[in-house]
Amino acid sequence: QVQLVESGGGLVQPGGSLTLSCAASGTIFFSISAMGWYRQTPGKQRELVAVIIKGGSTNYEDSVKGRFTISRDDAKNTVYLQMNSLKPEDTAVYYCNANQFGALYWGKGTPVTVSS
Repeated sequence: QVQLVESGGGLVQPGGSLTLSCAASGTIFFSISAMGWYRQTPGKQRELVAVIIKGGSTNYEDSVKGRFTISRDDAKNTVYLQMNSLKPEDTAVYYCNANQFGALYWGKGTPVTVSS
């Protein structure tokens, strides 16, 4: 089993910043697993925000490019999402994802609300 636990969500004003963390545990080879952040709002499909592959290659959804940064610390089995210049449209529940040998694992999510 692989467990993913997100943290760092909360309420922030437009233009502010938050850093999300995802700690992985269990039977996971973290250093060779692809890690990603997704988000979902009511009535919408869960969408990919950012992904980081072993070796550090990254991809971002267009609306967050230049504002969000995904990174990983393999020694701590943790992936991060640094979010800057937050907009109300970024409000969602953010989910951590791991892809290990083609198997997908999900965290429970952490809510982010961007509002004045």
